[in-house]
Amino acid sequence: MIRFNLKALSACVLSAAMAVTASTVLLPLTPALAQVRALPDFTDLVEQVGPSVVNIRTLEKVSRRASPGGQMDPDMLEFFRRFGLPIPNMPNGPRQSPPPGHGQQPNQEDQPRGVGSGFILTPDGMIMTNAHVVEGADEVIVTLTDKREFKAKIIGADKRSDVAVVKIEATGLPAVKVGDVNRLRVGEWVMAIGSPFGLENSVTAGIVSAKQRDTGDYLPFIQTDVAINPGNSGGPLINMRGEVVGINSQIYSRSGGSMGISFSIPMDEAVRVSEQLRATGRVTRGRIGVQIEQVTKEVAESIGLGQPYGALVRGVETGGPADKAGVEAGDVIIKFDGKRVEKSSDLPRMVGGTKPGVRSPLTVFRRGASKDLTVTIAEIEADKTAAQTTEKEPKVAESKMAQALGLDVSDLTDAAKKELKIKGGVQVKASSDAAARGGLREGDVIVAVANVAVSNVAGFEKILSGLDKTKPVNILFRRGEWAQYTMLRFNS
Repeated sequence: MIRFNLKALSACVLSAAMAVTASTVLLPLTPALAQVRALPDFTDLVEQVGPSVVNIRTLEKVSRRASPGGQMDPDMLEFFRRFGLPIPNMPNGPRQSPPPGHGQQPNQEDQPRGVGSGFILTPDGMIMTNAHVVEGADEVIVTLTDKREFKAKIIGADKRSDVAVVKIEATGLPAVKVGDVNRLRVGEWVMAIGSPFGLENSVTAGIVSAKQRDTGDYLPFIQTDVAINPGNSGGPLINMRGEVVGINSQIYSRSGGSMGISFSIPMDEAVRVSEQLRATGRVTRGRIGVQIEQVTKEVAESIGLGQPYGALVRGVETGGPADKAGVEAGDVIIKFDGKRVEKSSDLPRMVGGTKPGVRSPLTVFRRGASKDLTVTIAEIEADKTAAQTTEKEPKVAESKMAQALGLDVSDLTDAAKKELKIKGGVQVKASSDAAARGGLREGDVIVAVANVAVSNVAGFEKILSGLDKTKPVNILFRRGEWAQYTMLRFNS
């Protein structure tokens, strides 16, 4: 007969139940606790980096007799300037007669121009900010977190990158640590400190939304959802290691306030610019003298490039570096200095970062084949306007196949060939149907069809005759000095 100790058995069952209960309760809590611990705490970062962030106020000397904006609030003035709005006239603004001995010269006074941010680069007073923060300022006032104020000297400003360096006479300042932008990851927490609407040392935080964001500017931007407003411009974007990885520069906004899309200049690019500004007060960039545009999927497939990459050359500056190297309008630049050109906006950055005078290898894709060239980099200068030419009336030659594309074309004059630096082609006299829809218009010059160079109207007719009329055909044409591709379908 088996006897059970009910008291002991009950204790065992209770212990087992508690163990099961404990395990079922505790196991799910472990990940939750880990998530709570992983949430960012920015307090130490603010204490670490906060003293390195400065407030920047700019002043301009204006006539008291005709003071733009009158007695408008400085923050409102900054709003109008930052977003390109005209400053309204204030009829009740201050007026004062000229003092004796000054004739008709009006009195001048320092008027607030704008508010921005910056951060200390070196302990001896070098400060980085945005170029648009100090642009047009007659006086720059820097305020530290300990409330000390200094008049700053503008060392240099670069509009293309929107980077500026100013200097204050002080020593022993808390400089920032510069981070490695290459280590920055999408989704990573970041923090901004600045003076939105003049509210000094305001801290906001968010995550990196994207890297290498192309907004049409010279540099690729870091996109974040950190709250950035007017006055934050020039302030630092800081990672969780307390390192500055960017300069807050722009926002996307329909209202003038933060909408969760802000852009920062990558710090590696900003440092390169600042080094030149500190050394010479200006930035030297390379150029090769081409106008470019993006290569579309349709164009890439039609010319045999396969993948849409590279930079399509629309025009070549006469006598410029690219022209001397043999680059032609209609070429696709696929490599520069041995590096693949993924998109057209990559090329200006690659060339711009190359020292003038350097000979760099260049690979172009031309009429179905790659061609290696060497270009000598020149120093960047103001864009030139393409020269306009008056051409003699060319002799008209009829092309029936051209009419199937909606085109009326004629042979080029020798003068036109010489001006465009081409050996052949046909000029568009009129366009309709498919040609008009494809963007061709009177005066355009067709230089290649389906990757085959066009010599004259007869050659144009022969090329078209041999094509599959059920498929679209790529057309390379010139408009003045600029070239581009289009796709046309034969009229049914």
